[in-house]
Amino acid sequence: MDIDLNADLGEGFGPWRMGEDEALLEIVSSANVACGFHAGDPVIMDRTVRMARDRGVDVGAHVGFPDLLGFGRRPMQIDVAELATYITYQLGALAGMARSAGHRMTHMSFHGALGNMAAADAALAGPLVRAVADFDPGLIISSSASRAIEDAAERCGLRVARTFLADRACDDEGLLVPRKLPGAVIHEPEAVLARVRQLLEEGTVTSHGGRRIPMNVRSILVHGDTPGAVELARAVRGVVEAAGRVLPISRQMAP
Repeated sequence: MDIDLNADLGEGFGPWRMGEDEALLEIVSSANVACGFHAGDPVIMDRTVRMARDRGVDVGAHVGFPDLLGFGRRPMQIDVAELATYITYQLGALAGMARSAGHRMTHMSFHGALGNMAAADAALAGPLVRAVADFDPGLIISSSASRAIEDAAERCGLRVARTFLADRACDDEGLLVPRKLPGAVIHEPEAVLARVRQLLEEGTVTSHGGRRIPMNVRSILVHGDTPGAVELARAVRGVVEAAGRVLPISRQMAP
């Protein structure tokens, strides 16, 4: 079994650092890089892309709401056509950084509240996914389970790599449950590893409500901004390697 291991990186701002990006880049096979809206800035983006390049790690644009204070985790009401231009802007920023560093952008993902809203709303997912396709039809969308995003991608001719968020609970439809709910974020490392083993061995995930639901994924994500992220990512990689290979989604889904 080939599984991509990825993390959200480049999420500092100016002199403020978040997470241990350099250490995580020794473990993951792809990185979702913040593009300056929910976190990140040009210097951090450039540094993260170059570190990823030197380690053979794929990079993708992690696009979110323009919400530095709320880290992109607060829902915002923005005209959909305007929001689509925000997507294009962020994709262009990371693609430019990657190109100038001699690297390439292989994928993208929606961050935080934007991702949750698009995943649950076909009317929102459609224009945002179309913006991705108009920018680069070769990009892969990395997304947690979402019929809305997957259907929109199919209409646009885009590939989707379904991604399992190892430390986040989902509902019976596979959608992420809101962070405000108890148990939405799974902090115990052994519980996270048990979820990964269940996924790899059975192809199922236990939902927030206790149901076992089928889940076919190409990628597992660990959050880089949580305490103990490096140790957890290393442990998750060990579980994946016991079941198969760690392989970036761009190589799994090569046209």
